[in-house]
Amino acid sequence: MPTDIPIDPTGPAVTDPTATAATGPATDGTTGPTGPAADGPTGSVPADPTGPTADGSPVDPLTELFEEHRPMLLGVAYRMLGRAADAEDVVQEAWLRWTAEDRAAVREPRAFLVRITTRLAIDRLRLAHTRRETYVGPWLPEPVVTDFGPAAPDTAERALLADSVSLAVLVVLESLSPLERAVFVLREAFGFPYGEIAAALDRSEAAVRQLAGRARRHVDEGRPRYDVDPAERRDLTDRFLAAAAGGDLGELLALLAPDVRLVGDSGGRAKAPLRVIETADKVGRFLHAVAGDENFRYERRIVELNGAPALVAFVGGRPDTVIQIEVRDGRVQTVHIIRNPDKFHGLKDA
Repeated sequence: MPTDIPIDPTGPAVTDPTATAATGPATDGTTGPTGPAADGPTGSVPADPTGPTADGSPVDPLTELFEEHRPMLLGVAYRMLGRAADAEDVVQEAWLRWTAEDRAAVREPRAFLVRITTRLAIDRLRLAHTRRETYVGPWLPEPVVTDFGPAAPDTAERALLADSVSLAVLVVLESLSPLERAVFVLREAFGFPYGEIAAALDRSEAAVRQLAGRARRHVDEGRPRYDVDPAERRDLTDRFLAAAAGGDLGELLALLAPDVRLVGDSGGRAKAPLRVIETADKVGRFLHAVAGDENFRYERRIVELNGAPALVAFVGGRPDTVIQIEVRDGRVQTVHIIRNPDKFHGLKDA
């Protein structure tokens, strides 16, 4: 059973089922890496923040308060950083700062925790941008398993939540400055009021509104301008993967948009294109050339990643390749291929 990322109106919990460090207290009441993750209704066994610790002592109510906000904090951090593992680290650091604070004097715990998490994410994002300047080949966000469940029963709401964690939107967010990205995430994905965002970022409300406007314009210019019915996307995904696996060049070309793009992310750790491949002919011929490759003969599963179906190929029970498509007008507009093993932390139980 996959370790899902529940996405609800307050934002998704991003969980790494293989991480050794929990983003909060361990079940024995310590803050080290000994406890299991405590968020998410499926997958890893959740710690019960309302019950006793391993030694029988009750959980601190302020610890329980942190646990209640943790899914939202993880959602903010993941959208800010594009990596579940980094989001876990940021929330772990927020937990440590929360424990060191005179928490009884904190009048607005949510605002306090959001402020800490956002500022930590901004600092990490600035470092990440420096590291990505030397990244080998194109960079894509770390995919995460998503589960909407009963928290998003409305189709429009589900689509909105899926869009906020889609690979396409996360890629666009990479073009924003850290401050713009923070404002966009807090405002557009979580609906925080401008005043609360201003306090979190130590900026005036007027400045935050300007940042929000710039960020929204950049995202609107760069994000995909199309809506796809989930059933249609799943059907096209199945047909695309069947054509790719079967080496049917004619069928592949029929499914690809004329200006289709293929983006491969391996970080230099595995075989993948080091440049973006463009046009239906070039993308089709590339996929046709690798149709006999072992990636299409491995154990394969269709898993919902970042709000959309994706193929995950496994080798020896471990994720090896992720392939996901973006769709427009009934054709494949973008092909994302992820092969960097450092980006499969959240997929080992997919």
